[in-house]
Amino acid sequence: MSAVLQRAKTTFAIEIEGLQDMMERLDHAFEDAVELLYGCQGKVIITGMGKSGLIGRKIAATLTSTGTPSIFLHPAESIHGDMGVIGPNDTVMAISFSGETAELVPILGHVQAAGVPLIGVTGNANSALARHASVFLNIAVQKEACPLGLSPTTSSTVTLALGDALAMCLLEKRNFKSENFAVFHPGGSLGKKLTICVKDVMVTSQLPFVVDTMLMRDALEELSEKNLGILVVVDKSGRLQGVFTVGDLMRLVKQQFNFLDNKISQYMVPHPKIISRNDLAAKALHIMETHSITCLIVADSDNIPVGIIQIYHILRAGVY
Repeated sequence: MSAVLQRAKTTFAIEIEGLQDMMERLDHAFEDAVELLYGCQGKVIITGMGKSGLIGRKIAATLTSTGTPSIFLHPAESIHGDMGVIGPNDTVMAISFSGETAELVPILGHVQAAGVPLIGVTGNANSALARHASVFLNIAVQKEACPLGLSPTTSSTVTLALGDALAMCLLEKRNFKSENFAVFHPGGSLGKKLTICVKDVMVTSQLPFVVDTMLMRDALEELSEKNLGILVVVDKSGRLQGVFTVGDLMRLVKQQFNFLDNKISQYMVPHPKIISRNDLAAKALHIMETHSITCLIVADSDNIPVGIIQIYHILRAGVY
């Protein structure tokens, strides 16, 4: 193994160990932090200097996009007027591995004087940050992945994962759904995945419906005429009974026996996969990929088919 690959694997191993230690160390303090953030009536203000600040910006972005309004406050800028952004209903989360970052200390006194809850994220339990904090979250690590022991690596990974864990716990407590997520992510492929519904891309006209008593010779004419590669088999009440595809036809032909004068109900595939018109197109794509199929029947609550959605309709809409 080359030295490069060895260093990469060692880095992964050290950081994984740091994450495992953090996971085992989680206790009531983490639960207290979640409750503070959940109960915040204002905004969550995250602050940190250097690498901690970069991680803090990402945590703020993740919280905001999952239902917990958050902003990042730069410690150095805060002492030149930006401290005024902290309101009486806010909660502050300060990140500093040493807990003694010079630029951060003035914020601690201001937060304490204002009576605002403070979540201290630090690896030093005896630091000023830990002492001032309403809740102290310990991000201590046994070893940084940096071979010099200088660059924040394991500690920054652990902090980032801690922020993700807080965000996901809050997401669940708020019953935050994909529809809510879509509101904050309207652009790009992610926006399409979260906003395009089955009804937006399904076929609703000239549908290849046949009754279950129809003879195969007549049903095949419908299969050829509609050119969707599938027949939707319904009973006399219009309720879905099954499907018959071009693939099913090929298998019948290979068996080399007369089937044209038999009813299609003998050869249809019963209980096909269905989806609602109001479901996301991304859900339809997931079902197709999971079951290795290329189309789904769109049915209403009474199991009456109202359309067909094919995989290329979804991909053409930019959902993938």
